[in-house]
Amino acid sequence: MNKNTTLIWLCFLFVLTASQDSDKGFRPLFENDLSNADYNKKVWSYTDGILTATADEVIWTLNEYENFILDIEFKNDVNTNSGIIIYCPDKANWVPTSIEIQIADDHHEFWQSLPENVRCGSIFGHKGANEQLVVYEPGLWNRAIITAKGQKIDVELNGKHIISANLADWTSATKNPDGTDIPEWLPKPYAELQTKGFIGFQGKHGESSIWFRNVRIKCL
Repeated sequence: MNKNTTLIWLCFLFVLTASQDSDKGFRPLFENDLSNADYNKKVWSYTDGILTATADEVIWTLNEYENFILDIEFKNDVNTNSGIIIYCPDKANWVPTSIEIQIADDHHEFWQSLPENVRCGSIFGHKGANEQLVVYEPGLWNRAIITAKGQKIDVELNGKHIISANLADWTSATKNPDGTDIPEWLPKPYAELQTKGFIGFQGKHGESSIWFRNVRIKCL
């Protein structure tokens, strides 16, 4: 083996080791039989590694989580409106008590007409992504990585870091730190929300579906 070949092999082993190290500690959020999920069996199904729903209902974890990295792939339909819910203490009343990372088809004219803080990748109603149209067109798989450490939340979408937020900055129930309005149905300041809770995924809104796969979590 000559010197150049040796260097190539060393580089390959370094990349392989780094990849393996980055995957350490991750495990599937849901079992293949969904035995560790709280959901309506008439709505949600898991087939060939893909999770999807036929109605607008949420599938929840049975356990609560704090300080974690959530790695997930999702595929939009035309005009999809879905979301990833974290820090939920009350499944029956999750909208005003949780954090939602929005999933939407930003390529659709409906979403293009709305504020940045309700588009894909945003912390819904509170903080828009720092770059627009990062989500792929309907029919293509996207990858989102959400890192939640106490009040600090970071969102990566398709390899781009689009959100960095500290919930402690949201001390008002009506105005975001950037001066934009908070939706009236989210009346509690984010600074006062708990940083532990159930994780959930929204189902199908109207005629637009949503699909998830390769959903993994790593507790920090």
